[in-house]
Amino acid sequence: MRAIQVASFGGPEVLSLVELPDPVPGPGQVVVGMAVADVIFFDTLLRGGWGQDFFPRPLPYVPGGGGAGEVLKTGEGVDSAWVGRRVVVRTGVGYAEQVVAGVEEIMPVPGGLSAETAAALVHDGVTALSLDRLGVPEKGEWVLVLAAAGGAGALLVQLAVEAGARVMAAASSQAKLDLARELGAEVTVDYTRPRWIDRVREVTGGGAALVYDGVGGPLGTAAFDTVSDGGRFVTYGTADGFAAPDPESAARRGARVLAPLLDGPPDQETVRELLGLALERAAAGRLRPAIGATYPLEGAADAHRALAARTTVGKSLLLAGQRPTG
Repeated sequence: MRAIQVASFGGPEVLSLVELPDPVPGPGQVVVGMAVADVIFFDTLLRGGWGQDFFPRPLPYVPGGGGAGEVLKTGEGVDSAWVGRRVVVRTGVGYAEQVVAGVEEIMPVPGGLSAETAAALVHDGVTALSLDRLGVPEKGEWVLVLAAAGGAGALLVQLAVEAGARVMAAASSQAKLDLARELGAEVTVDYTRPRWIDRVREVTGGGAALVYDGVGGPLGTAAFDTVSDGGRFVTYGTADGFAAPDPESAARRGARVLAPLLDGPPDQETVRELLGLALERAAAGRLRPAIGATYPLEGAADAHRALAARTTVGKSLLLAGQRPTG
């Protein structure tokens, strides 16, 4: 089978297309023929060698964390009725034509839902619903979403709108702001412009009650000034490291800082619950991942370059099940 492999940590150029043996399922496992592989910004950080203490990736490794496809084989102890079923899979690899996973790591794709939509929810759907539970947007309050055109950010905009909140979306280009408006944002702001924080505070009457920081680093830290007194700041972005709001300022203003990534990954039971909910909402038309770019498997490096350059509008996916022709 074809797969993308990282043999040494580095830039996008270390993503190499290789031929690997087809995986064989062990007891309690299945082999999924991948139609679509999920791509998230986190993949680019791991490829560069970031986070080895918390997210070790022994070299060489196949990047990614799952996607959507069809069960090809089952191992001992797994019901053979899984074979041929369309599933999402969330496991330790993804950029490959086939992946092996535990049966507890797969879930049926609801009828009528495309493989692309299902794959786009494997991580960002879980993330967005988890953050939604932390932030709890309320009817009538202002919610600011940073990186509002990203995979998770676009979903957070929709969830806050559905809750009846007034949503202000922040992003770095007009195309991204236009997408956020299409998804229901009432106001948009370009956070690459001077005095954007003043703009947020002016529009919201002193600050947003809830801020989702999908950027992190210095920009995320600065964005803490957009939170109203007594508000909530939910930070999950890692593009430039973690945001680091001043604890004394937070205490003085009565603002809560929630950084779920520091608590480690959610447990398997929670992941399955949230992924199932995301798929159900999508099938019912209540949640729509904004898929902005798809690449062939051999285009993984291009996907990573676009993410690093912040040029991707919406979600990126790899079409792992399509071989080049000619």
